[in-house]
Amino acid sequence: MSGGVSWVGSWWRRRAGAASLRSRLSWGATLVVAAWALLLAVGAYLLLGEALEEEAVGVLRARAQAVAATVAVDAGGAVELREGGDDSALDVGTWVYDPDGAVVERPPGASERIDEIAGRLARRAADEGAEVVVDAGLVTPTRLLALPVGTSGGGAPAVVVTSASFAPYEGLRELAAAGSAVAGLALVVVVHLVLRATVARALQPVQDMTAQAARWSADDVDRRFGAAPRPAELAALAAVLDGVLDRVGAALRHERTFTAEVSHELRTPLARVRAEVDWLRRAGGGGEDVERGLATLDEAAATLEGVVVTLLDTARASSSRAPGRAAARPVLEGLAGAARERRPEVDVEVAGDVVGDVVGDAAGEVTGDVAGDVVVGVDAAVLERLLQPVVDNAVRHARSRVGLSAASAPDDGVVVAVDDDGPGIPSHLLEEVFVPGVRGDPGDGHDGAGLGLALVRRLARAAGGDAHAEGRPGGRVVVRLPRG
Repeated sequence: MSGGVSWVGSWWRRRAGAASLRSRLSWGATLVVAAWALLLAVGAYLLLGEALEEEAVGVLRARAQAVAATVAVDAGGAVELREGGDDSALDVGTWVYDPDGAVVERPPGASERIDEIAGRLARRAADEGAEVVVDAGLVTPTRLLALPVGTSGGGAPAVVVTSASFAPYEGLRELAAAGSAVAGLALVVVVHLVLRATVARALQPVQDMTAQAARWSADDVDRRFGAAPRPAELAALAAVLDGVLDRVGAALRHERTFTAEVSHELRTPLARVRAEVDWLRRAGGGGEDVERGLATLDEAAATLEGVVVTLLDTARASSSRAPGRAAARPVLEGLAGAARERRPEVDVEVAGDVVGDVVGDAAGEVTGDVAGDVVVGVDAAVLERLLQPVVDNAVRHARSRVGLSAASAPDDGVVVAVDDDGPGIPSHLLEEVFVPGVRGDPGDGHDGAGLGLALVRRLARAAGGDAHAEGRPGGRVVVRLPRG
């Protein structure tokens, strides 16, 4: 049995959870109205029953008093009826008993059962000396009232008993109950329909706003509801939806920017691969040239693979895995070695190298305990990809030298700086150069898209650091990273 009740309860909860807000509000209010209508109907039924009962007893009392006015009892207990010329109406359903309990008068056609009930009631009223009302308990609802009539000498009283059928009153009460039920049901139906229409009309703006938000998030991410006059609840909803649309727009812009940056990062190695392939096709069978071209292809492919891995690692930077660690010197030396092919004067300076049994391998990965203080809290591949665009810019703009340095910072971080003796970044562009698509000097002949430094800042912030440029003679970009 309990399993059945549990199943019904779970079914009701599922139905309530799946119902629309309009249905839940309208049905909830309808149930409240139905409960009140039922309560009022039951109360009216009970009050009407009490009123009809009092009315019936009042009629019986009036008849008994009218009959008692015709009854005279002398000192010896003899009963005399002083009936007028038209007292037949008073004799209907009326008994008169003398002080000894003998019947003086009875209604014609009364059954033995009703005579017996009337006799017992008369004796009870005589004993109590007060009015007594009882239900006869017959198939037809009948009420009896017994009224004592005192003697002139103060002896035992005579008793007048009157009866009346309660069927008309019961019929009236049942008719009133049926009418109340029909009226209550009609009221509940009308209230439900009105509530449903009212709630639907009230919630229509919410549905419209929801549809607009869904359409805008897909087709027009810059549209907003704004601060137009609305009811307080809808104004709050509009503000929430505007916030959602802002986040959706930011996510889409982030995705587009990220795609542009990936495209920028992959363009150079892909161009080198295609150039080498075209050259190999034209070169024919030259051995050394082919080997050199294949080496270039291999290097470009490795660079391409590194870019993809780094960007994927950055995209997963919010995962729960522990951050990587890398020694700064091996990474800086690697970048300097590649840069010296284009700019011979490339210096590397690291203040506070990793010492003891903590070493960085050729890729910069660190194992063991940290004994020095220039260990960066990012993977070596991420550090290299982060610094590569800065080094490329420095090599391209430097006149004679480029400097790479790393040092511990007072705030328990690591500062990596890339300097060059070129013209530097104009002061009004120190922040702008980190915006995707902005270039410091669009006319310098470089085919870049202005996304390199934007990627640098993105990678640095993803690792918990930041990047900025400084206005000074020559160019200087500083990258702050957490200590490993």
